[in-house]
Order: sequence, then structure tokens, then C-alpha cells
Amino acid sequence: MAKQAKFEPGDFVVYPAHGLGKVTAIETRTVAGFELDMLVIEFEKEKMTLRIPLDKVGAAGLRNLSSKKDMGDALKTLKGRVRVKRTMWSRRAQEYEAKINSGSLVQVAEVVRDLFRNAEQPDQSYSERQIYQAALERLTRELAAVDRTDEATAQEKLETILSAASTAARAAAAAAEAEANGEEVASDDDSTADSPEATADDAEAEEEAA
Repeated sequence: MAKQAKFEPGDFVVYPAHGLGKVTAIETRTVAGFELDMLVIEFEKEKMTLRIPLDKVGAAGLRNLSSKKDMGDALKTLKGRVRVKRTMWSRRAQEYEAKINSGSLVQVAEVVRDLFRNAEQPDQSYSERQIYQAALERLTRELAAVDRTDEATAQEKLETILSAASTAARAAAAAAEAEANGEEVASDDDSTADSPEATADDAEAEEEAA
């Protein structure tokens, strides 16, 4: 008796190691004398077909396409504060790659957020660009599927969010710095301002000199 599949032909799915794919069939194959029900998944971009036994899909980390709510959480993550650990790049790169291959949409969004650079920021290194592009492509493809649009439109939406968040963060930092400087100037002015007593003493000194 065939096992009940969680996925159906035509469903978009996400496989941690490869990202967005599409279920094309559920087929039965004989392997080592045993009949196995297999989920057939095609990854169009990679031109690859993957077959997973139905009883192994959970262990493989396969999941359904994100809901609108899940995608909203990921887009909210893009607007959050950039968090970059002060560790060697090799270690951070491993952590970023682990997030990309975790299957978690929010973790992929974290990588995109933390490695994004706008035109006014320093250029990325080659390895940073590679990891950023891998994460951006994962997020773009899933957003396109959720929004039922093309990847170019989905990527433009992501980059608009990232640019706006980066601009807002820079503006907030500049405002905080200006406020801090303003407070310092005010305290300096207060400390050097002439007191009434000092002004009177100066006046008397001038009269005596005259």
C-alpha cells in the first residue's frame, strides 16, 4: 500500500541543499527488490531532477512553499538591524552557508540582510558576493513563487526593501551622532559662558584701569 504523500504533483517545495523545486510526479520504483514510492522533484535552474523516498522526505528537510505570513516574517527580517560578528571571515562564511542550507527562510533572509551593500558602502569581497548572491537567489525564487510573479520583479522588491532599510539606518545613525555632538557643544557653551559676577568684576577692572 502506497504511503500518504504530504506533497502533490505541481506543488512548489524547498529542499535545503538546492532551494526551490517543483514536484512533478510520485512514482513507484523497485530498489534492491523493494518497491519504494518516490517523490520526483525538478529544479529548473539547476536542470536537475531529484527522487526522494516518501518515507524520507522529513529526514531530508523537504518543506512546502512558505506561506504569505512566513514570507512576511522574512521580509521583516530584511528591515532589521544588521548583525555581523567580529570573527574571522572563514568562520562567518561557514555560518552563512549553514543558514542558506538550513531550509529556513528567515535564516536565508538574515544572510541577505547582513551581506547587502548599497552603492555608498564598501564593495564586497569575491567570496562575500558569492554567498550574498546564493542567499539572494534562494530568497528571490521563493518570493516569486509566493507572489506568483517573475524573479526579476521579486528581486527588485527585495532590493528596494534592503535599500530603504539601509538608508533609514544611516539616517538614524547620522541623527544620533548629530544629537550627541549638539549636546557636547551645549555643555561647552555653558561651561565657558560668563557669569554675572565675572562680568561685573571685568567692568570694575576696566574702570580702575581708566
